[in-house]
Amino acid sequence: MKKILPVLIILVVLVITASVVIGVKRTKTVDWEQSFDEKSNKPYGVSILYKELPKLFKDYKIRTVYHQPASYLKANSEDGYGEHVAEGTYIIIGNSDYLEDDSIDELLNFVDAGNTLLLSDYYFPQKFHDTLDVSVNFVENKKDSISYLSLKHVNIEEIILDRNASDQYFSEFDSINHTVLGHSKIDYKHVNFLKVPFGKGYVFLHTEPKAFTNYHLLKEERYKYAEGILSYLPDNHVYFDSYTKIQTGYDGDVEKESNLGWFLEQLSFKWAWFTAIVFGILFMIFNAKRRQRIIRIIKPLQNTTIAFVKTVSNLYFDTKDHKNLVDKKITYFLEKIRRDLNLNTDVLDEEFTEKLASKTGKKKDDVKKLVNYINLMRSKNEFFEENLIKLNRHIEAFYTK
Repeated sequence: MKKILPVLIILVVLVITASVVIGVKRTKTVDWEQSFDEKSNKPYGVSILYKELPKLFKDYKIRTVYHQPASYLKANSEDGYGEHVAEGTYIIIGNSDYLEDDSIDELLNFVDAGNTLLLSDYYFPQKFHDTLDVSVNFVENKKDSISYLSLKHVNIEEIILDRNASDQYFSEFDSINHTVLGHSKIDYKHVNFLKVPFGKGYVFLHTEPKAFTNYHLLKEERYKYAEGILSYLPDNHVYFDSYTKIQTGYDGDVEKESNLGWFLEQLSFKWAWFTAIVFGILFMIFNAKRRQRIIRIIKPLQNTTIAFVKTVSNLYFDTKDHKNLVDKKITYFLEKIRRDLNLNTDVLDEEFTEKLASKTGKKKDDVKKLVNYINLMRSKNEFFEENLIKLNRHIEAFYTK
């Protein structure tokens, strides 16, 4: 035993040392998913912008909205039950496709009353296009991954935006009433930043949300571009729309991120919660031993077809070849559209969207989201698991709604 103990100690030390060395030398994969999450420190999160807002809007309140704008703005209206009347600037960076029609109406009512909305996204919900009389298109970056962004009436130099597979721009807008504030350029300039009057207020539409992300704010002097955009906004209170939505009505403090915290503040719910935990533990302790003999489990015959499909899909998924899976999902979906609906899928434009919505009886807005996301996926060079999941959800929603 004395001879074995030193050997065991050496083996343990070697295993620990090897684990530490492997952990240090392991190359970390950077997550380039465009979350636009204000709590994310990843390249395409917006935590830096979120932390800098109090400095940019001094002496004004910065409120984070974790609810649908409709419920929050109605609650904080003159006739609502909120803690204040909502006045100022509402900021939405990316992922605006979650907005429901009543939230869009409420945001426009908010602007109509003399307030401001800044909406930066690649595509906007169709209701914004129809109401504000704008259309968005995109141009692929076939030469390299670099775009150039510039602002009018702001004394900053043109900035570079790298890792950019395409540029979204306003292909149609009211050139008389809408004010052009910025451009994007690959080979030639496109309008990507508009000031749109609506009622007593203004809507600022911007088509390059990556400019607000951590990656670009920390590179060279690109932060000046984001500062330049925010400089167009009036000095007032700010309502920052959170990507992590609580899809419920507004009820209580807007800053709350967890419903469990509210329950624990209620004395009755608090004691009920702890009582349930205590009785659950006691139940497990006193029922740890079986009260009868083990019942033999007879497994049903397996469906080998399903097992084969799962095996093949797991093989693709484990290799993390997300591009291959995304391409196949899009190819099979379009093939089914061609076969079942006899539609030409060579060009996924507005005409195709209208025909698909008409033949399937789906809402045009829902079909528009799916088509836009497929076009976006086709223009990307890098894919992540979140892209595949989101594409799958769009396709499933198309068949279930």
